[in-house]
Amino acid sequence: MKTFVIGIGGVTNGGKTTLAKNLQKHLSNCSIISQDDFFKPESEIKTDENGFLQYDVIEALNMEEMMSAISCWMESPGRAVGATGGQSAEEIPILIVEGFLLFNYKPLDTLWNRSYFLTVPYEECKRRRSTRVYQPPDPPGYFDGHVWPMYLKHKRELQDVTWEIVYLDGTKCEEDIFSQVYEDLKQELAKQKCEYFPVIADGGGGTARKIVLCLARNAAQGANEE
Repeated sequence: MKTFVIGIGGVTNGGKTTLAKNLQKHLSNCSIISQDDFFKPESEIKTDENGFLQYDVIEALNMEEMMSAISCWMESPGRAVGATGGQSAEEIPILIVEGFLLFNYKPLDTLWNRSYFLTVPYEECKRRRSTRVYQPPDPPGYFDGHVWPMYLKHKRELQDVTWEIVYLDGTKCEEDIFSQVYEDLKQELAKQKCEYFPVIADGGGGTARKIVLCLARNAAQGANEE
């Protein structure tokens, strides 16, 4: 079965979860997997020389469990728990995976049909982080001593990725961010739908006709939504 997988990565408190939930409300047959659900227990998190718990590294996450959750969805995407809407013959099952270290984990590299990365400047990110309550709570100096340096390190690593990542300004209002991503996804999903339906060459121009009909249908759907 054809599927469409969206990756939403980026800085802490950048709006990843909000964007994912807004998209799910507007995309049919859409499920979400959050990387934050796969943190290891505190007893398994290492500390650095300053005594800071190293939560903002890939080793703090049980990525094997996360990969298992993704594999389960891929095996039966149309019946995923929490999926929005039903599934018709013309709908492609959609999975949104959101998290702060999605694009720094090589086994996920080939998964993405579309990738987005939310950025927020230092001061705004620190302000947002200070309003959140974590378990365990952030100790004094944790943002500057661990969270932000790790974000910069992981963001630099993305310079070496071999696929396109769309960078988003996380300081924009959530409606503007949603609109930008949703419009982009509508175009990408329209292309995927054309590839999804079987096209059988019949020697009499049937192949070309079906492609034209597919493109026309997608164009009409886009016009109706606008």
